[in-house]
Amino acid sequence: MSHSVYFFQECPTCGRSLRIRVDFLGRDVACPHCRGHLIAADSSNSPSLSDSAILLQRADDLIAQAERRKAHAPHTNGYVRTS
Repeated sequence: MSHSVYFFQECPTCGRSLRIRVDFLGRDVACPHCRGHLIAADSSNSPSLSDSAILLQRADDLIAQAERRKAHAPHTNGYVRTS
């Protein structure tokens, strides 16, 4: 019986702590809470980012997430049906 090994990483979009299997290191993964995307990286082995760099990265992730949602949203021509 094999046991998976995990590490924890904060989602740059919603800030929640994610438990990620080491098998996913270096891969693009989606947060199960907000669907934000991030590259799985064990933060204990990487240099820390400054507060402003973290803020800019989170803003970029939120913009990308909004663009993905907009691309998948149904086109309404500016009109909303009420019934």
